[in-house]
Amino acid sequence: MSIDKLTHFDAGGAAHMVDVSDKPVTARTATARGAVEMAPETLAIIREGRAKKGDVLAVARLAGIMAAKKTADLIPLCHPLPLTKVSLDLDCTDTRVEIAATVSTTGRTGVEMEALTAVSAAALTVYDMVKAVDKAMRLTDIRLVFKDGGRSGRFEAE
Repeated sequence: MSIDKLTHFDAGGAAHMVDVSDKPVTARTATARGAVEMAPETLAIIREGRAKKGDVLAVARLAGIMAAKKTADLIPLCHPLPLTKVSLDLDCTDTRVEIAATVSTTGRTGVEMEALTAVSAAALTVYDMVKAVDKAMRLTDIRLVFKDGGRSGRFEAE
């Protein structure tokens, strides 16, 4: 891939924040997914509400929402955005907590990073809340699965 396709680099290769002032304001949405894999015993603690730090899924959901709103403070070249929606779904399977975050705005740039940040923070929060019983947990499969709006249009992962 040539450097001219990477929007966060100028012609000389220096990193910079993209100027979006000439881009049209459009509705934009993005969904990211990820998971925290863990031992079945750890998952049982979460399902049954026995974690000493409290309701793991509720706290992780709030952490994801808060993180989405702070993405520009965490990722150096992201624009601060007025988010109109942040939702997180956390579901327990047999071996993992699956996390999905959907973020929306009406603006000049997309919300992919906000959705990815929400999933990452939620996954880290799950880890933090039960690490005392399972330090071998793995954060995995964090990825963008959907985005719509803006010049590049719609993307759906396979």
